Amino acid sequence: MRIGEVAERAGVSTRALRYYEEQGLLESDRTSSGQRSYAEAAVERVQLIQQFFTAGLPSRTILQLLPCVDSGTSSPEVFAVLEAERRRITTAMADLSAARDALDRMVEIARHPTPEHCPALREPAEPARDAA
Repeated sequence: MRIGEVAERAGVSTRALRYYEEQGLLESDRTSSGQRSYAEAAVERVQLIQQFFTAGLPSRTILQLLPCVDSGTSSPEVFAVLEAERRRITTAMADLSAARDALDRMVEIARHPTPEHCPALREPAEPARDAA
């Protein structure tokens, strides 16, 4: 099957398929003219890769998981990888939440500026007097 057909059937771009190959997530053969040729199973493989990406997993982690998918087995190491990725995503969510809260505070200050937060609203300093 040619790259365009795989892309269309799997719902991804041909660029994504090339990226998956670069990352070692997907394999293709080459015709004598150098065109990529994929097995029928490539469509399902790409859809699985997409599910992993949707779950927030980076390609290096997906690469670690695919042998388990291919063999139909799992291991404590695989679960450890998945749990570590879940912790990473949870931490990222907490960081984003904190950033959103900080931005909310900045928006509130911008809407209702006070001298405490806005130097332009402070009383001007008294001019220095000459000591004559």
